[in-house]
Amino acid sequence: MGDLDFTGKTVLVVGGSSGIGNGIAHAFKARGASVHVWGTRATVADYAGEEGSGLSGLGYAQVDVSDFDAVAAVRPAFTSLDVLVLAQGTVIYRRGEFEMAGFQKVMDVNLGSIMACATKFHPMLKAAKGSLITISSTAAYHATIGNPAYNASKAGAVGLTRTLAVSWAGDGIRVNGIAPGLVDTKLTRVTTQNPERLAASLQGIPAKRLGTPEDMAGVALFLASPLSAYVYGQTIPVDGGLILS
Repeated sequence: MGDLDFTGKTVLVVGGSSGIGNGIAHAFKARGASVHVWGTRATVADYAGEEGSGLSGLGYAQVDVSDFDAVAAVRPAFTSLDVLVLAQGTVIYRRGEFEMAGFQKVMDVNLGSIMACATKFHPMLKAAKGSLITISSTAAYHATIGNPAYNASKAGAVGLTRTLAVSWAGDGIRVNGIAPGLVDTKLTRVTTQNPERLAASLQGIPAKRLGTPEDMAGVALFLASPLSAYVYGQTIPVDGGLILS
């Protein structure tokens, strides 16, 4: 596997219990890494039977990343860290993000927790000369009617990725991001399970298909590998061409 061999490396995927994060976690595991994930439920068994919730072979811990004090207090099951992937995310529909409580919750999960997790693991990443990868969204590049917090948080993640890249480059840490387009996960079912919405969405995607967690995982592997050794502070849209027009 050469440059994409992660044997002996330790990876943490926050939000790795399902969806994009889970796909990324398994991609690193398949290439030899010791992979840990953080999720919201108490135990692995609480995910049993859910689509895309494969946690076999992965270390697991329950952490509420919107509780920044809890993040700081976690004692991880590993003592070194080479790759940190921040794939946590939430969204509130039916205009819930126009209420301040909803707005703040989404901002805490989607943006505040990126900073909380990044700073917590900065010492380990510095020691390993490691990589930090944020997962934002193509929503960062256009309006998302009805979801002001989701939009603002994802745009903020792109900006934070740039700034951390500059701030931590001297520590030997490379910080980059991925902006997924429309990926078929439980977070997007409001669209993907509505035939009319799905058809309309596919019309706007040059690739004429939804993205998959595996599509995102390929770019994550690249960003964590020596192949991207001179890439700093970039958020790569992985969207089938969605934002090109």
